[in-house]
Amino acid sequence: MRIATYNVNGIKARLPRLLEWLEEQRPDIACLQELKSSDDTFPEAEIRAAGYGAVWHGQKGFNGVAVLARGRDPVERQRGLPGDPDDSHSRYLEAEVDGLVVASIYLPNGNPVPGPKFDYKLAWMDRLIAHARTLLAEEVPVVLAGDYNVIPTDADVYSPAAMADDALMQPQSRAALRRLVHQGWTDALRARHPVGPLWTFWDYQAGAWARDAGFRIDHLLLSPQAADRLADAGVDRAYRGREKASDHAPVWAVIAD
Repeated sequence: MRIATYNVNGIKARLPRLLEWLEEQRPDIACLQELKSSDDTFPEAEIRAAGYGAVWHGQKGFNGVAVLARGRDPVERQRGLPGDPDDSHSRYLEAEVDGLVVASIYLPNGNPVPGPKFDYKLAWMDRLIAHARTLLAEEVPVVLAGDYNVIPTDADVYSPAAMADDALMQPQSRAALRRLVHQGWTDALRARHPVGPLWTFWDYQAGAWARDAGFRIDHLLLSPQAADRLADAGVDRAYRGREKASDHAPVWAVIAD
């Protein structure tokens, strides 16, 4: 089973690129982030015509997450992250596909630092850590897939100095991600590619793509039951270079049946 995560940076604006990727790579499950679409305007007909069932949690102009499954309909389990009933951001959607639990995650950016947006990011991560612990307790294959907006280490960024003041690289952000991983989750990309540059995002500004000035913020975290079946993982890097592409590239992992 090929499971992917893809921050599409606006599903309506990038729909041709998304459909192109689905046709060419044919992931079995695709977790999408930053839909920037309300529930009513999600392009369900086009997604179904491409051979995918879908569940989605939209928000007009901002955020938004979805889970697609090739040839079947995902079964929704959780809409929104528990722990704050007043949270209006559409950033978490959990579904089950053929016995595999997948979550599409769009973690808050947190800039500027310090400030309320960074405080919200850290509080949101605390809620994710708490919920992830309950998922591990189920002892089933789980994949937490998404744009985490956290650069885990200095090896995951083209220039640590250039990003030193960014919320994505603050010690608190990194410490929270470590707390999550240390519960027992496996970073699929680093499990298969332990060293070397492995970017998933290149900004639109300052010729970042042409300079390969990227960093890694899109992650697939696997529960032990999923990690035991990890066969491969990688980044569909070439899609970042296509016309009117997202600033993220799709990230994928293959889980053996």
